[in-house]
Amino acid sequence: MSDIDEIIEQGIVFKKPSSGEPKEEKVKTKAKKKKYITGAHGSGSARQKAKYREQRATRHK
Repeated sequence: MSDIDEIIEQGIVFKKPSSGEPKEEKVKTKAKKKKYITGAHGSGSARQKAKYREQRATRHK
């Protein structure tokens, strides 16, 4: 119960990890790579998404 009493009296401090602690690894995705964006790697969904991206890019030109 002392932990709960301490939290009630002092509160909980949330802070960013300091530079000494290891940082989380970023997730690397294919979504930003040029071949994926242009649909060149052969996936049907990638080609369809590339078509939509091109339509959106040329919509107001």
